[in-house]
Formats: sequence, structure tokens, C-alpha cells
Amino acid sequence: SSGINAEWPLRPGSEIQKEMAWYSLHVAAAAACRGSTATGGSGPHGNMVFAKENTESCATQCAKTIYSICDADVSIQGTVGKATSYTDQVGMFYNYGCATAGNTNVKFDEVKADDSAILEGLGIGFYRFCCCRYP
Repeated sequence: SSGINAEWPLRPGSEIQKEMAWYSLHVAAAAACRGSTATGGSGPHGNMVFAKENTESCATQCAKTIYSICDADVSIQGTVGKATSYTDQVGMFYNYGCATAGNTNVKFDEVKADDSAILEGLGIGFYRFCCCRYP
């Protein structure tokens, strides 16, 4: 067997399990950014999501890239497991706005987290992302 099947079924803490968990978080962050912008993300270019540095505002962080307009600073957290009811809470979010660093807890900073922090997950808190747009 080769590729993704090499570790299937997923062993707890396996590299593919960590990669899929980070991927899932990033897709959720992109969706959160899409839903947090007044226009849903506009312009002729794809809009970008960046992991947010805990001590910097998203306005400052976006300005350091070619996607220099900040649309939102989102903080998201999901729950583990399948929903069994339409009233099950499956995730949480905040939009801190672009102007301030917001909650500066280092545990919300993906870049500063260990690779396996995504698997330690529950109760750690939220990961934060900057939603940036090309001018």
C-alpha cells in the first residue's frame, strides 16, 4: 500500500491524522472568513486566510502581504464527533475585527503551536485567522 492508505485506518497521533486535522481547521477558517465579510469576499482575485500572530492585528498582518485589506479576524473551534441532533453545538466562533490584536493568548496562535497541538485539541481554545483581500 502507498500514499494516504499507508496509515489507514488512522492511528492516533499519526502524521496523516495531524495533517487532516490541520487541513480541516484551515477549510473551516476559509468558510468562517467567507461568512464574516460584508461582500462574502469580493474582487477579481482569490481571497486569503492566514494564521494570525497572537500579538499583532490582522490589519497589520494583512498589510505585510499582497492581500493587504483586512476583512475579518476570526477565531474558531469545532467539536469532535458527528452531530446527532439539530440542536447539538458543533463549533464556536468570534470575529475580533481587524484593528486590534484581540485575545493575545499564545494558545490561539497556530504557528507557535506544536504540530500535534491540533490533536490535543479539546479545551485548548480557539485558533485565530486573518481574512485578507487583494486591493
